[in-house]
Amino acid sequence: MKKLAILLFLSISFSGVHAQIQESLDLEKAIQIGLENNFQIKIAVENVNLREREMQIGAGELFMPRVDATYLRSYSKEDVEQTFINDPTPRQIDDAKSRNKNFTIVGIYGFRPESVVTMRRLGQLTEISELDAKVTVENTVAGISTAYYRLIVELQRYQVLKETLALSKARLNISQAQYELGGAGKRDFLTAQVDYNSDSSLLITQEQIIQNSRVNLNELMAVNPKEEYMVKDTILIADVLRFEDLEENAILENKQLLINQRLKNVAFLQIRELQASRLPVLNLNGNYVNNTFNSDAGFLLQNQREGFNYGGNITINLFSGLTLNRRIQNAKVQERIQDYTLDQYEIQLKSDIQRAFNIYTKNLQLQKIELANYQVAKENSEIALERFRLGISSYLEFRDAQVNLLTAENRLISSIFNIKEQEIELMRLSGRIFFQSSMEELTLKP
Repeated sequence: MKKLAILLFLSISFSGVHAQIQESLDLEKAIQIGLENNFQIKIAVENVNLREREMQIGAGELFMPRVDATYLRSYSKEDVEQTFINDPTPRQIDDAKSRNKNFTIVGIYGFRPESVVTMRRLGQLTEISELDAKVTVENTVAGISTAYYRLIVELQRYQVLKETLALSKARLNISQAQYELGGAGKRDFLTAQVDYNSDSSLLITQEQIIQNSRVNLNELMAVNPKEEYMVKDTILIADVLRFEDLEENAILENKQLLINQRLKNVAFLQIRELQASRLPVLNLNGNYVNNTFNSDAGFLLQNQREGFNYGGNITINLFSGLTLNRRIQNAKVQERIQDYTLDQYEIQLKSDIQRAFNIYTKNLQLQKIELANYQVAKENSEIALERFRLGISSYLEFRDAQVNLLTAENRLISSIFNIKEQEIELMRLSGRIFFQSSMEELTLKP
């Protein structure tokens, strides 16, 4: 694709915009600032951290044994009356003391067959959270890119209006001179004054649009809304995109599609997890006991025990009121829903790419037409101004040429921005938002 030079007299350091430009800001720097500061990205990253910790906690609960230690000391002081079988005479003991000291370590390990499936499901959920974070990053990059180019376009429109105002001022001066010299009526002079005021109003309105465009970009970068900077005066357009490449890459790299695929896997694993819960559960246990008991009453004055106990059991559920069956049926329904959701998103994704590509290709065609139209309108405006200066054309002819030039310039600027906007959208949809291709420059020069 040939380089296209669009001769639009543009200088981004505008004296008419009431702003103090402090530093230059290119798209790469804007994206870097946004990725570092954007709070949605920070939230997405923290969600990934939470999901990873939940997976670690789940692994610990499912596969690691549980060990508890207990230390017990107890005392009692009681009045005791005892009668023994070989001595019918009651025995009275006042303030009989007893002491008990017990130390126990208990270890329990239970293996549930569904734990293996559970870990796979938790792994899929962790991947989904990571893909969600990537979606947030891609949307942020796309938003910053669009807002950055929108600011450039609005600055270009400002310069176009500024040039239009200069033409209106020239016409006003000519009309005033002709009126004062008696070569034209006052009506022509007043009409020129009205048109000049109208163009001045449009310029002020454009200043407001530029200010809000800056605020929008600053918001996406998470910086002070009043931050001001100089932006480049060019819009870079990639080589012509191929629909087949975009669609193929979207199937492999679109993060939202990958999320839906993972959700389908989660639904499938949920069924397997419930089915595996029907399998026997193995429980192993062991404990260490150190117990000392002292008493002033009874046959045993002291009893001390120390040693290990261990064992195990296998448990299988025979009947749970058909609850498990219902849960499995619900999980199968959820899997079918996720299948439909995935198929629906695939159709939506292909449709979105097709729509964006249609707009993209049509604006490529429009850009060529608008460029040629702009060149004709510019030449016509110059001729009309000279004819008006010589007094051989009316103010209506000059104003008509002036309005046509303004319209042609705005349409050309819009076509360029629409190309870039759809290019960004196609890169986002195809998962190539960070893709670096050879760029072609549409230069806007004086």
